[in-house]
Amino acid sequence: MTTLRWSTGGLETLVRIGPDAPVTLRSLRPSDAARTAVPVTVDDEGPATVTPPLVEVQVLGHGRFPGSHRYTSTVVGARLRYTGHEVVDGALHLHQVDAVTGLRATSVLSPLAGALRCWTVLEAGASPVTVQAVTSLVLGTFLPDAGVEVDDVDVLWADNDWVAESRWHRAPLRDVGLPAMDTAVHHHLNRARMAVTTRSSWSTGERLPTGVLVERGGTYGLAFQIEHNGAWHWEVGEDQRGASLALLGPTDAEHHWSVTLPPGERFTSVPVAVTVAHAPVAGRDTPVDAALAALTTYRRALVAHVGTARPGDLPVIFNDYMNTLMGDPTTAAILPLADAAARAGARYYCIDAGWYDDGAGGWWDAVGAWEPSRSRFPGGLQEVLDHIRDLGMVPGIWLEPEVVGVRSPVADVLPEEAFFQRLGRRVVEHGRYQLDLRHPAARAHLDAVVDRLVGMGVGFFKLDYNIMPGPGTDVGGQPAGAGLLEHCRAYLDWLDAVLARHPTLLVENCASGAMRMDYATLSRLHLQSTSDQQDPLLYPPIAAATPASVLPEQAGHWGYAQPSMSVEESAFTLVAGVTGRLYLSGHLDTMDDAQLALVGSGVAAHRGLAPVLARGVPSWPLGLEHRGAWQAFALHADGTVVVTVWRLPGACAVLDLPFPAHVGRELAVETVFPPRGTPGTTGWRTSWRPGDGVLSVHGGTRSPSARVLRLVPRAPSVHSPAKEQS
Repeated sequence: MTTLRWSTGGLETLVRIGPDAPVTLRSLRPSDAARTAVPVTVDDEGPATVTPPLVEVQVLGHGRFPGSHRYTSTVVGARLRYTGHEVVDGALHLHQVDAVTGLRATSVLSPLAGALRCWTVLEAGASPVTVQAVTSLVLGTFLPDAGVEVDDVDVLWADNDWVAESRWHRAPLRDVGLPAMDTAVHHHLNRARMAVTTRSSWSTGERLPTGVLVERGGTYGLAFQIEHNGAWHWEVGEDQRGASLALLGPTDAEHHWSVTLPPGERFTSVPVAVTVAHAPVAGRDTPVDAALAALTTYRRALVAHVGTARPGDLPVIFNDYMNTLMGDPTTAAILPLADAAARAGARYYCIDAGWYDDGAGGWWDAVGAWEPSRSRFPGGLQEVLDHIRDLGMVPGIWLEPEVVGVRSPVADVLPEEAFFQRLGRRVVEHGRYQLDLRHPAARAHLDAVVDRLVGMGVGFFKLDYNIMPGPGTDVGGQPAGAGLLEHCRAYLDWLDAVLARHPTLLVENCASGAMRMDYATLSRLHLQSTSDQQDPLLYPPIAAATPASVLPEQAGHWGYAQPSMSVEESAFTLVAGVTGRLYLSGHLDTMDDAQLALVGSGVAAHRGLAPVLARGVPSWPLGLEHRGAWQAFALHADGTVVVTVWRLPGACAVLDLPFPAHVGRELAVETVFPPRGTPGTTGWRTSWRPGDGVLSVHGGTRSPSARVLRLVPRAPSVHSPAKEQS
């Protein structure tokens, strides 16, 4: 076997090639940024070891050996042989072929900001093949060659559900699907796996497409994400040299997906990305934080690379839905709300659901034409949009483009093939049909809607998506999952075209909150709804964990302060948005001057932190998987640490937050929000202990409260601990 050593300025990749075994990705580790980006062939390393192939392909008629549920035991994957490599536009292309089927596989490893973005291109040979699953990447040994055993590896993954998003878990691999066994006795490798899957068109409707693998008690970690807005799958298995990680899009077994490739036809898998990190000093930076910091840096580069999602100066958006109009907008309700939102400092005003409803039997199953209601806006919707613009704000509107209600006139106008179907009948979910954006009539309909609204002055869209149409559509005679994959890709193409026509648009990604929170979509759109959670006491765990999967500057957290709330309660609801993407709501129009001023101070604090939000990387001093009565996360940028802390009911009075990377540093503690001395706030006391790198927080009264704190370097001559009361 021969090893290609490829250094990309952030990662060193070792790829093993040879005539008698498939290509394997032997090692992935942080590298010296000064090294060349040209693959270098090193000396022969002797016979191959049992390491999963870089590409695994399940092909009908060939299957797996031995039989299992795993995707790292495919017969075709084991038969692939190296035919060459090249560097194209900075990406390493590794070519292989299966001599039996003639199937060719090209692995593309594209470096970006210290990460590898990877996908697989399959091309049929002289005979057609039916592919039932293909990996975008398989890592045979995902931690550096330091004797890390499966027993020493923890995995972190996240459940995601409506109003219960971003629930992270951490467990040893041995406890979640990889039982120990004696391979010598049984003459086979372990067939078990730890598998994570999301189905249908809610890409994050069950799990997040992000995961972390770390050396328990060590310094190395790996983070990854699958960049697809539909169904996907990842799994960890055990092999001769340790654990293996396989990242895939949809599969036959899990998602009703397969594709038949005629001779010469190609299929490209969904992109995935992987980062590795080495915490500088054991015990001073956790490998989880280090790996996710690297993934955060990559996400920013991806957004810039795609070139459509431009957060800019993070303008604050007021949306009139959450705990406010709740889908019942009218001219009379919107005008005073818009006036108050402008006074508070919002720069966009979004009219949410219901603006098209004339009250004829309810709007849920009648949507699709997206024409303004006449009864809700007696002077016309244009009058309301003009008023918003006259206040110096950009008007926005809610839209659910992919659905058509079963009672909508659009349902009878568009052709049958423009809708998802199964076995010759339209798919119906929750009173709606699903548009198929592969069809030109469906796309033309949505283009006309968007262009008409933009022509009325709309500069912001909240794009929602509240149904799941099952496995997909079999229009055209293909498996349902294949139809879904093609639709998901067509939806991304549609977004690209909309933003190309209207480059100044700001667009929010929403799907019942965060049910489609993936970086296929977020590499294009500007902000992400993080939840539909209406109870402010249940929002902190969601907000604290979100930066693991979404950039802080894209994470749209609701801040719905109300006139009936105390000062501390209002601040509690605003804190998440101050260190994310502040997404205002609430009855600002009936607030008194002091209450509205507090909201305005939250907007001002958010604006002041914009540089940290745009450059900062997250950490979790209590652990990403923490579920206690205290919640916290931090953002690190340019020597500054911004810490968001919530005290929930039942919390003890004092919280110690460790920041081991800052042991020995003299730091001052500042209160960013609510402003120090705000009438009605209770006394929070803070102190910094440089000797052990701990921020100590005394949370005042037992009532729920929250703060945004900032740790900044203090002059070396000052030795007393930093203290501040708010």
